[in-house]
Amino acid sequence: MIHTRLVPVIVAAAVLGTATLAWAQVGKPVTIVDANFASEKELAAMPHLTAATVKTILDRRPFASISDLDALLSQSLKREQITELYGRLFVHLNLNTATREQILLIPNAGPRMAHEFEEYRPYKALAQFHREIDKYVDDKELARLEQYVFVPIALNTASDADILTIPGLGNRMLHEFKEYRPYKAIEQFRREVGKYVDKREVARLERYVAIN
Repeated sequence: MIHTRLVPVIVAAAVLGTATLAWAQVGKPVTIVDANFASEKELAAMPHLTAATVKTILDRRPFASISDLDALLSQSLKREQITELYGRLFVHLNLNTATREQILLIPNAGPRMAHEFEEYRPYKALAQFHREIDKYVDDKELARLEQYVFVPIALNTASDADILTIPGLGNRMLHEFKEYRPYKAIEQFRREVGKYVDKREVARLERYVAIN
C-alpha cells in the first residue's frame, strides 16, 4: 500500500441547478474524512475512539467497505456512539451497489432517503445523484449526503480530474491508471496496478473504477 497521505486535487465541476459544485465522481468532503486516510492525530480527535481503537484502525486499513469498519467499531462502541462518529469519519459508499443497511449507516439518512438513493440506480455520474436528491433536500443537506458516496469512474475515459477524486490517489498513480489504457477487463487493472501497491490497496482502488 502507498503510505504517503496524498490529498486529492479539488476540482470545480459544472454548477448543477444550484450554487453547489459537484465534485467529479466522489463526493466532496464537508464534515467527514475518509477512514482509510485520516491521520493518527485526526483519528485521536474523533469522538469515542480510544488510543487502542485508533491503533487497530491504522493496523486494519484499508477497509474495503463501511461494513468492515462498522464491524470493527461494533466490538467496542454502542450504536449511538458509532452514529455520532460517522458524522466525522466514513468509508465511501458505491451508489450503485451499497446495501440498504450500508446506506442507513449515514447519520440521519433514514429509510425514506435510503429509498431515494436506490430509486435512481444505476447512477452514471455523481451529477445524476446531485440532480435527483436535490428534489428532496436543501443544498446544505445535499452536500452533506453527497460526501458519503461515489459513482465508479469509467477507467478508460475518465478525466484526470475525475480520477484524482479517488481518496489517496495522487499524480503518480494517476499516471499508472492512464498508462495501461485501454483496459479490457478488471483483471488487467489488478495486474498492472498491483505492480505498485499491495493487494489490499488494489482492492480498495478497484471499488472506485469500472471498465467501460
